[in-house]
Amino acid sequence: MRRVSTITAAGITTAALAFTLTACGESSTESGGGSNGKGVGLAFDVGGRDDHSFNESAARGLDKAEKELGVKGKMMTAKNGETEAEREQRLSSLADAGYNPVIGVGFNYAKSIEKVSKEFPKTSFAIVDSVVDSPNVDSITFGEHEGSYLAGVAAALKSKTGKVGFIGGVNNELIKKFEAGFVQGAKDTNPKIEVSPEYLGNTDKGFNDPAAAKDKAKGMLDRDIDVIYTAAGLSGNGSAEAVAGKKDAWAIGVDSDQYQQPGLAKYKDHILTSVVKNVDVAVFDMIKSVKDGKPLTGTHQYLLKDGGVSLSTSGGFIDDIKAKIEEKKKEIVDGKVKVKSTP
Repeated sequence: MRRVSTITAAGITTAALAFTLTACGESSTESGGGSNGKGVGLAFDVGGRDDHSFNESAARGLDKAEKELGVKGKMMTAKNGETEAEREQRLSSLADAGYNPVIGVGFNYAKSIEKVSKEFPKTSFAIVDSVVDSPNVDSITFGEHEGSYLAGVAAALKSKTGKVGFIGGVNNELIKKFEAGFVQGAKDTNPKIEVSPEYLGNTDKGFNDPAAAKDKAKGMLDRDIDVIYTAAGLSGNGSAEAVAGKKDAWAIGVDSDQYQQPGLAKYKDHILTSVVKNVDVAVFDMIKSVKDGKPLTGTHQYLLKDGGVSLSTSGGFIDDIKAKIEEKKKEIVDGKVKVKSTP
């Protein structure tokens, strides 16, 4: 049986990238620092580093490693609708070039990491949001449903219409964890509240389609839904834009503290809170383990009790309900509330 552990989260400092280049029709960024081999290969999911969400969080982990550990790093980005062969090629090219560890950001890399890790047994790999049973792979998972439960509590307490919405990027098992927690948190707080879960589709494009999310959010706003939680990567930018166009409406961000994202600054007065998923901490932990000569392997869970997920307080918009949120957080941590991982 593989070892499962939980890891405590830490603070993150962001460093700048050196330069950007393009190769093989995909985004690729290489940054300097340090002299220990090639350094880290970071393979993003669709949306790339500047999605202000999931990928951005992973990038901050590499930024910190560059600054504090003196490592080098190369970042590459997936495209909409790519094949398994294309993902395998991206990972193989990084491993073959000598990057170690090689990290796949997103569950879509699970099959390709399973295959490529066997082809490069001396290279350490990591997969975010999935579990791969290989001796040289660190499988990183999170308590998304727990953080989303707290978002549901906040949404229910802040809604004036008694109607809240959830927009998922892709209708799959992972994003349904976000939905499940959010719905449960809202219903536990106000049994009469109406929760409307909707999805952008069944393909990866759902994480890279701000226009579709904007339209979806507009439709919800037209139905008097006044708090919208979007778990859809880059697509969430479109949802935030729609919400910002309506008075007394709130958006809830995901993965990164979206109130603090420069690219979303013009919408921040409508960003109630964000479910922060500390991918940056997990990425840094993995890089450091390889740097120290003790690569992490097995499955590592980053949960609410460890600070692996949390609810941001930037903007002060949930200060008035902070006591209630802390109460619910304690109930989850103490095991008094069991958060569902499926709707």
